[in-house]
Amino acid sequence: MPSSTRLLEPLRAFLRQEAAGGLLLMLAAVVALVIANSPLGDDWDALWHTYLGVTVDGRTWGMSLGHWVNDGLMAIFFLVVGLEIKRELVLGELREPRTAMLPIAAAVGGAVVPAIIFLALNAGGPGQSGWGVPMATDIAFALGVLALVGSRVPTSIKVFLTTLAIVDDLLAVLVIALFYTRSIELLGVAEAVVCVVLLVIANRRGVRSLLVYGALGVALWVGVLASGVHATIAGVLLAATIPTMVGQRPADGRPTRLPLISLEHLLHPWSAFVIVPVFALANAGVRLSGDLGVLVEPVTLGVVLGLLIGKPVGILGTTWLLSRVTGRGLPDGTTWAHMGALGILAGIGFTMSLFIAELAALDEAGHHGAKLGILAASVLAGTLGWIAMRLVTRRP
Repeated sequence: MPSSTRLLEPLRAFLRQEAAGGLLLMLAAVVALVIANSPLGDDWDALWHTYLGVTVDGRTWGMSLGHWVNDGLMAIFFLVVGLEIKRELVLGELREPRTAMLPIAAAVGGAVVPAIIFLALNAGGPGQSGWGVPMATDIAFALGVLALVGSRVPTSIKVFLTTLAIVDDLLAVLVIALFYTRSIELLGVAEAVVCVVLLVIANRRGVRSLLVYGALGVALWVGVLASGVHATIAGVLLAATIPTMVGQRPADGRPTRLPLISLEHLLHPWSAFVIVPVFALANAGVRLSGDLGVLVEPVTLGVVLGLLIGKPVGILGTTWLLSRVTGRGLPDGTTWAHMGALGILAGIGFTMSLFIAELAALDEAGHHGAKLGILAASVLAGTLGWIAMRLVTRRP
Protein backbone atom coordinates (compact mmCIF):
# COMPACT_ATOMS: atom_id res chain seq x y z
CA MET A 1 0.00 0.00 0.00
CA PRO A 2 1.52 3.42 -0.93
CA SER A 3 2.52 5.59 2.04
CA SER A 4 0.06 8.35 1.10
CA THR A 5 -2.80 5.86 1.04
CA ARG A 6 -1.66 4.45 4.38
CA LEU A 7 -1.75 7.92 5.94
CA LEU A 8 -5.21 8.65 4.51
CA GLU A 9 -6.71 5.42 5.86
CA PRO A 10 -7.07 6.74 9.45
CA LEU A 11 -9.08 9.67 8.08
CA ARG A 12 -11.35 7.35 6.08
CA ALA A 13 -11.89 5.15 9.15
CA PHE A 14 -12.51 8.27 11.24
CA LEU A 15 -15.19 9.52 8.84
CA ARG A 16 -16.94 6.14 8.80
CA GLN A 17 -16.99 5.86 12.59
CA GLU A 18 -17.97 9.49 13.16
CA ALA A 19 -20.92 9.17 10.77
CA ALA A 20 -22.22 6.01 12.45
CA GLY A 21 -21.53 7.44 15.90
CA GLY A 22 -23.43 10.59 14.96
CA LEU A 23 -26.54 8.58 14.16
CA LEU A 24 -26.26 6.78 17.52
CA LEU A 25 -25.79 10.15 19.21
CA MET A 26 -29.06 11.39 17.67
CA LEU A 27 -30.85 8.31 18.99
CA ALA A 28 -29.40 8.76 22.50
CA ALA A 29 -30.50 12.41 22.55
CA VAL A 30 -34.04 11.47 21.55
CA VAL A 31 -34.17 8.75 24.24
CA ALA A 32 -32.98 11.20 26.93
CA LEU A 33 -35.52 13.79 25.81
CA VAL A 34 -38.40 11.30 25.80
CA ILE A 35 -37.56 9.85 29.24
CA ALA A 36 -37.05 13.30 30.80
CA ASN A 37 -40.55 14.31 29.71
CA SER A 38 -42.20 11.03 30.76
CA PRO A 39 -43.45 9.91 34.20
CA LEU A 40 -39.93 8.52 34.72
CA GLY A 41 -38.40 11.99 34.46
CA ASP A 42 -37.76 12.47 38.19
CA ASP A 43 -36.21 9.00 38.55
CA TRP A 44 -34.05 9.66 35.47
CA ASP A 45 -32.76 12.90 36.97
CA ALA A 46 -32.13 11.19 40.33
CA LEU A 47 -30.13 8.46 38.58
CA TRP A 48 -27.51 10.93 37.31
CA HIS A 49 -27.26 12.50 40.78
CA THR A 50 -26.48 9.14 42.42
CA TYR A 51 -23.22 9.40 44.37
CA LEU A 52 -20.49 6.91 43.49
CA GLY A 53 -17.30 6.84 45.50
CA VAL A 54 -14.89 4.85 47.64
CA THR A 55 -14.11 5.15 51.34
CA VAL A 56 -10.54 4.59 52.60
CA ASP A 57 -9.60 5.09 56.27
CA GLY A 58 -12.83 6.93 56.89
CA ARG A 59 -12.32 9.36 53.98
CA THR A 60 -14.71 9.23 51.05
CA TRP A 61 -13.72 10.25 47.55
CA GLY A 62 -16.16 10.25 44.67
CA MET A 63 -18.65 12.13 42.55
CA SER A 64 -22.20 11.84 41.26
CA LEU A 65 -22.80 9.56 38.29
CA GLY A 66 -23.32 12.63 36.10
CA HIS A 67 -19.96 14.04 37.16
CA TRP A 68 -18.24 10.71 36.50
CA VAL A 69 -19.61 10.97 32.95
CA ASN A 70 -18.73 14.65 32.45
CA ASP A 71 -15.38 14.67 34.26
CA GLY A 72 -14.28 11.06 33.76
CA LEU A 73 -15.61 9.52 30.57
CA MET A 74 -15.42 12.86 28.75
CA ALA A 75 -11.71 13.04 29.56
CA ILE A 76 -11.34 10.04 27.22
CA PHE A 77 -13.45 11.85 24.63
CA PHE A 78 -11.10 14.85 24.90
CA LEU A 79 -8.12 12.49 24.62
CA VAL A 80 -9.53 11.29 21.29
CA VAL A 81 -10.12 14.92 20.28
CA GLY A 82 -6.51 15.69 21.14
CA LEU A 83 -5.27 12.71 19.13
CA GLU A 84 -7.33 13.87 16.15
CA ILE A 85 -5.86 17.37 16.42
CA LYS A 86 -2.30 16.05 16.65
CA ARG A 87 -2.84 13.63 13.75
CA GLU A 88 -4.09 16.45 11.56
CA LEU A 89 -1.17 18.69 12.60
CA VAL A 90 1.46 16.00 11.96
CA LEU A 91 0.00 13.79 9.24
CA GLY A 92 -3.17 15.40 7.93
CA GLU A 93 -4.70 18.52 6.43
CA LEU A 94 -3.25 20.90 9.04
CA ARG A 95 0.40 20.00 8.38
CA GLU A 96 0.49 22.15 5.22
CA PRO A 97 -0.12 25.82 6.14
CA ARG A 98 -1.42 26.76 2.69
CA THR A 99 -3.93 23.89 2.70
CA ALA A 100 -4.94 24.40 6.32
CA MET A 101 -5.39 28.16 6.06
CA LEU A 102 -8.95 28.06 4.70
CA PRO A 103 -10.57 25.64 7.20
CA ILE A 104 -8.69 27.28 10.09
CA ALA A 105 -10.06 30.69 9.10
CA ALA A 106 -13.53 29.19 8.65
CA ALA A 107 -13.37 27.61 12.12
CA VAL A 108 -12.26 30.88 13.76
CA GLY A 109 -15.00 32.87 12.02
CA GLY A 110 -17.53 30.18 12.84
CA ALA A 111 -16.60 30.41 16.53
CA VAL A 112 -16.21 34.18 16.96
CA VAL A 113 -19.39 35.36 15.22
CA PRO A 114 -21.75 33.13 17.30
CA ALA A 115 -20.07 34.34 20.51
CA ILE A 116 -20.57 37.97 19.39
CA ILE A 117 -24.25 37.34 18.64
CA PHE A 118 -24.73 35.70 22.04
CA LEU A 119 -23.01 38.56 23.87
CA ALA A 120 -25.05 41.13 21.93
CA LEU A 121 -28.15 39.65 23.57
CA ASN A 122 -26.70 38.77 26.98
CA ALA A 123 -23.88 41.21 27.81
CA GLY A 124 -24.30 42.51 31.35
CA GLY A 125 -27.06 40.01 32.10
CA PRO A 126 -27.13 36.79 34.15
CA GLY A 127 -26.50 34.71 31.05
CA GLN A 128 -23.33 36.48 29.95
CA SER A 129 -21.04 33.61 31.02
CA GLY A 130 -22.65 31.33 28.43
CA TRP A 131 -20.96 33.08 25.49
CA GLY A 132 -18.89 29.98 24.74
CA VAL A 133 -21.93 27.71 24.29
CA PRO A 134 -22.71 28.48 20.61
CA MET A 135 -19.06 28.41 19.48
CA ALA A 136 -18.72 24.65 18.95
CA THR A 137 -19.56 22.27 16.10
CA ASP A 138 -20.43 18.64 16.81
CA ILE A 139 -18.43 16.72 14.21
CA ALA A 140 -20.10 13.36 14.90
CA PHE A 141 -23.61 14.80 14.56
CA ALA A 142 -22.68 16.77 11.41
CA LEU A 143 -21.00 13.81 9.70
CA GLY A 144 -23.97 11.65 10.69
CA VAL A 145 -26.24 14.04 8.78
CA LEU A 146 -23.84 13.97 5.81
CA ALA A 147 -24.05 10.17 5.87
CA LEU A 148 -27.82 10.48 5.43
CA VAL A 149 -27.25 12.49 2.25
CA GLY A 150 -25.25 9.62 0.79
CA SER A 151 -22.20 9.13 -1.38
CA ARG A 152 -22.99 12.09 -3.62
CA VAL A 153 -21.34 14.44 -1.06
CA PRO A 154 -17.85 15.32 -2.39
CA THR A 155 -14.97 13.94 -0.35
CA SER A 156 -13.50 17.44 -0.25
CA ILE A 157 -16.57 18.63 1.70
CA LYS A 158 -16.18 15.84 4.25
CA VAL A 159 -12.49 16.59 4.67
CA PHE A 160 -13.12 20.35 4.95
CA LEU A 161 -15.87 19.84 7.55
CA THR A 162 -13.71 17.40 9.52
CA THR A 163 -10.73 19.77 9.51
CA LEU A 164 -12.93 22.73 10.43
CA ALA A 165 -14.53 20.81 13.31
CA ILE A 166 -11.14 19.64 14.62
CA VAL A 167 -9.88 23.24 14.71
CA ASP A 168 -13.21 24.19 16.27
CA ASP A 169 -12.62 21.56 18.98
CA LEU A 170 -9.16 23.01 19.63
CA LEU A 171 -10.69 26.47 20.09
CA ALA A 172 -13.30 25.00 22.47
CA VAL A 173 -10.54 23.33 24.52
CA LEU A 174 -8.72 26.66 24.81
CA VAL A 175 -11.93 28.43 25.82
CA ILE A 176 -12.64 25.82 28.51
CA ALA A 177 -9.08 25.99 29.87
CA LEU A 178 -8.82 29.80 29.86
CA PHE A 179 -12.32 31.01 30.67
CA TYR A 180 -14.20 28.22 32.44
CA THR A 181 -11.73 27.43 35.22
CA ARG A 182 -13.07 28.88 38.48
CA SER A 183 -10.20 28.35 40.95
CA ILE A 184 -6.67 26.97 41.01
CA GLU A 185 -5.22 24.56 43.59
CA LEU A 186 -1.43 24.66 43.42
CA LEU A 187 -0.91 21.11 44.73
CA GLY A 188 -3.01 19.68 41.90
CA VAL A 189 -1.22 21.90 39.39
CA ALA A 190 2.16 20.63 40.67
CA GLU A 191 1.08 17.00 40.27
CA ALA A 192 -0.18 17.70 36.75
CA VAL A 193 3.06 19.46 35.78
CA VAL A 194 5.18 16.55 37.07
CA CYS A 195 3.05 14.08 35.05
CA VAL A 196 3.35 16.17 31.89
CA VAL A 197 7.15 16.37 32.33
CA LEU A 198 7.35 12.58 32.73
CA LEU A 199 5.16 12.10 29.64
CA VAL A 200 7.41 14.41 27.59
CA ILE A 201 10.51 12.53 28.82
CA ALA A 202 8.92 9.21 27.82
CA ASN A 203 8.17 10.65 24.39
CA ARG A 204 11.71 11.97 23.92
CA ARG A 205 13.23 8.66 25.08
CA GLY A 206 11.24 6.80 22.43
CA VAL A 207 8.94 4.91 24.80
CA ARG A 208 6.26 3.23 22.68
CA SER A 209 4.30 1.34 25.37
CA LEU A 210 0.77 2.72 25.62
CA LEU A 211 0.58 1.25 29.16
CA VAL A 212 3.20 3.76 30.30
CA TYR A 213 1.30 6.67 28.79
CA GLY A 214 -1.96 5.29 30.19
CA ALA A 215 -0.66 5.05 33.76
CA LEU A 216 0.82 8.55 33.64
CA GLY A 217 -2.38 9.78 31.99
CA VAL A 218 -4.52 8.56 34.91
CA ALA A 219 -2.20 10.34 37.37
CA LEU A 220 -2.40 13.45 35.19
CA TRP A 221 -6.21 13.31 35.24
CA VAL A 222 -6.23 13.12 39.06
CA GLY A 223 -3.86 16.11 39.25
CA VAL A 224 -5.88 18.23 36.82
CA LEU A 225 -9.12 17.29 38.60
CA ALA A 226 -7.60 18.42 41.92
CA SER A 227 -6.18 21.60 40.38
CA GLY A 228 -9.55 23.20 39.61
CA VAL A 229 -8.94 23.16 35.85
CA HIS A 230 -11.59 20.98 34.25
CA ALA A 231 -10.41 17.37 34.32
CA THR A 232 -11.07 16.79 30.62
CA ILE A 233 -8.11 19.05 29.76
CA ALA A 234 -5.93 16.16 30.98
CA GLY A 235 -7.04 14.20 27.92
CA VAL A 236 -5.74 16.89 25.55
CA LEU A 237 -2.45 17.24 27.43
CA LEU A 238 -1.95 13.47 27.31
CA ALA A 239 -2.69 13.37 23.58
CA ALA A 240 -0.03 16.01 22.92
CA THR A 241 2.64 13.71 24.37
CA ILE A 242 1.70 10.51 22.50
CA PRO A 243 4.53 9.86 20.00
CA THR A 244 3.98 9.75 16.26
CA MET A 245 7.47 8.50 15.30
CA VAL A 246 6.81 9.16 11.63
CA GLY A 247 8.94 7.05 9.33
CA GLN A 248 10.50 4.88 12.03
CA ARG A 249 10.61 1.17 11.19
CA PRO A 250 11.98 -1.84 13.07
CA ALA A 251 15.19 -3.50 11.92
CA ASP A 252 13.36 -6.18 9.93
CA GLY A 253 11.79 -3.52 7.73
CA ARG A 254 8.17 -4.50 8.42
CA PRO A 255 5.72 -1.58 8.57
CA THR A 256 4.45 -0.66 12.04
CA ARG A 257 1.46 1.32 13.16
CA LEU A 258 2.33 4.66 14.76
CA PRO A 259 1.58 4.82 18.52
CA LEU A 260 -0.74 7.79 18.03
CA ILE A 261 -2.70 5.97 15.32
CA SER A 262 -2.81 2.79 17.42
CA LEU A 263 -4.28 4.62 20.42
CA GLU A 264 -6.77 6.50 18.26
CA HIS A 265 -7.93 3.25 16.63
CA LEU A 266 -8.27 1.70 20.08
CA LEU A 267 -10.24 4.52 21.71
CA HIS A 268 -12.26 6.03 18.89
CA PRO A 269 -14.96 3.32 18.73
CA TRP A 270 -15.42 3.58 22.51
CA SER A 271 -15.67 7.37 22.24
CA ALA A 272 -18.08 7.36 19.29
CA PHE A 273 -20.32 4.45 20.28
CA VAL A 274 -20.24 4.50 24.11
CA ILE A 275 -18.91 7.68 25.72
CA VAL A 276 -20.63 10.34 23.59
CA PRO A 277 -24.04 8.56 23.57
CA VAL A 278 -23.82 8.12 27.37
CA PHE A 279 -22.97 11.83 27.66
CA ALA A 280 -26.08 12.61 25.60
CA LEU A 281 -28.21 10.40 27.84
CA ALA A 282 -26.88 12.23 30.92
CA ASN A 283 -27.16 15.78 29.58
CA ALA A 284 -29.78 16.01 26.83
CA GLY A 285 -32.79 15.33 29.03
CA VAL A 286 -34.41 18.77 28.92
CA ARG A 287 -37.85 19.17 30.48
CA LEU A 288 -40.18 20.72 27.90
CA SER A 289 -43.03 22.86 29.15
CA GLY A 290 -45.96 24.52 27.45
CA ASP A 291 -44.45 27.96 28.13
CA LEU A 292 -43.05 29.03 24.76
CA GLY A 293 -41.75 32.24 26.30
CA VAL A 294 -38.51 30.47 27.23
CA LEU A 295 -37.67 30.34 23.50
CA VAL A 296 -37.28 34.13 23.37
CA GLU A 297 -35.29 34.43 26.59
CA PRO A 298 -31.86 36.04 25.92
CA VAL A 299 -29.84 32.88 26.66
CA THR A 300 -32.01 30.58 24.53
CA LEU A 301 -32.23 33.11 21.70
CA GLY A 302 -28.49 33.80 21.86
CA VAL A 303 -27.66 30.11 21.49
CA VAL A 304 -30.18 29.52 18.68
CA LEU A 305 -29.19 32.59 16.65
CA GLY A 306 -25.51 32.01 17.34
CA LEU A 307 -25.62 28.47 15.97
CA LEU A 308 -28.16 28.94 13.16
CA ILE A 309 -27.00 32.34 11.87
CA GLY A 310 -23.61 33.01 13.42
CA LYS A 311 -22.06 29.74 12.28
CA PRO A 312 -22.86 29.98 8.53
CA VAL A 313 -22.19 33.74 8.46
CA GLY A 314 -18.85 33.35 10.23
CA ILE A 315 -17.73 30.40 8.11
CA LEU A 316 -18.81 31.82 4.76
CA GLY A 317 -17.62 35.33 5.59
CA THR A 318 -14.09 34.39 6.64
CA THR A 319 -13.75 31.85 3.82
CA TRP A 320 -14.81 34.42 1.21
CA LEU A 321 -12.58 37.12 2.69
CA LEU A 322 -9.52 34.89 2.83
CA SER A 323 -10.09 33.60 -0.71
CA ARG A 324 -10.28 37.18 -1.98
CA VAL A 325 -7.17 38.29 -0.08
CA THR A 326 -5.00 35.27 -0.95
CA GLY A 327 -6.45 34.48 -4.37
CA ARG A 328 -6.85 30.82 -3.35
CA GLY A 329 -10.06 29.15 -4.40
CA LEU A 330 -12.13 26.54 -2.65
CA PRO A 331 -10.94 22.91 -2.46
CA ASP A 332 -11.35 20.86 -5.64
CA GLY A 333 -14.91 19.69 -6.16
CA THR A 334 -16.31 22.27 -3.73
CA THR A 335 -18.60 25.16 -4.70
CA TRP A 336 -19.90 28.13 -2.73
CA ALA A 337 -23.28 26.37 -2.60
CA HIS A 338 -21.54 23.44 -0.88
CA MET A 339 -19.93 25.88 1.57
CA GLY A 340 -23.31 27.40 2.36
CA ALA A 341 -24.79 23.98 3.16
CA LEU A 342 -21.68 23.12 5.19
CA GLY A 343 -22.04 26.35 7.16
CA ILE A 344 -25.60 25.41 8.10
CA LEU A 345 -24.51 21.92 9.18
CA ALA A 346 -21.78 23.45 11.34
CA GLY A 347 -24.58 24.95 13.42
CA ILE A 348 -25.03 21.53 15.02
CA GLY A 349 -23.28 22.27 18.30
CA PHE A 350 -24.58 19.39 20.34
CA THR A 351 -21.88 17.60 22.39
CA MET A 352 -19.32 20.35 22.98
CA SER A 353 -22.03 23.01 23.40
CA LEU A 354 -23.81 20.93 26.05
CA PHE A 355 -20.47 20.38 27.74
CA ILE A 356 -19.66 24.11 27.88
CA ALA A 357 -23.21 24.81 29.10
CA GLU A 358 -22.48 22.53 32.06
CA LEU A 359 -19.34 24.54 32.87
CA ALA A 360 -20.79 28.03 32.43
CA ALA A 361 -21.88 29.78 35.62
CA LEU A 362 -25.51 30.03 34.57
CA ASP A 363 -28.46 30.11 36.93
CA GLU A 364 -31.09 27.38 36.70
CA ALA A 365 -33.22 29.25 34.17
CA GLY A 366 -30.18 30.12 32.04
CA HIS A 367 -28.88 26.56 32.12
CA HIS A 368 -32.28 25.23 31.05
CA GLY A 369 -32.53 27.85 28.31
CA ALA A 370 -29.03 27.08 27.02
CA LYS A 371 -29.74 23.34 26.76
CA LEU A 372 -33.09 23.98 25.11
CA GLY A 373 -31.44 26.35 22.64
CA ILE A 374 -28.72 23.80 21.84
CA LEU A 375 -31.28 21.07 21.13
CA ALA A 376 -33.53 23.34 19.07
CA ALA A 377 -30.67 24.80 17.03
CA SER A 378 -29.01 21.43 16.46
CA VAL A 379 -32.25 19.85 15.21
CA LEU A 380 -32.95 22.81 12.91
CA ALA A 381 -29.35 23.01 11.67
CA GLY A 382 -29.29 19.27 11.01
CA THR A 383 -32.61 19.33 9.15
CA LEU A 384 -31.89 22.47 7.12
CA GLY A 385 -28.32 21.37 6.46
CA TRP A 386 -29.50 17.97 5.22
CA ILE A 387 -32.02 19.62 2.87
CA ALA A 388 -29.46 22.14 1.63
CA MET A 389 -26.78 19.51 1.04
CA ARG A 390 -29.22 17.30 -0.88
CA LEU A 391 -30.18 20.25 -3.09
CA VAL A 392 -26.61 21.30 -3.89
CA THR A 393 -25.42 17.72 -4.50
CA ARG A 394 -28.46 16.64 -6.52
CA ARG A 395 -27.55 14.08 -9.17
CA PRO A 396 -28.31 15.06 -12.80
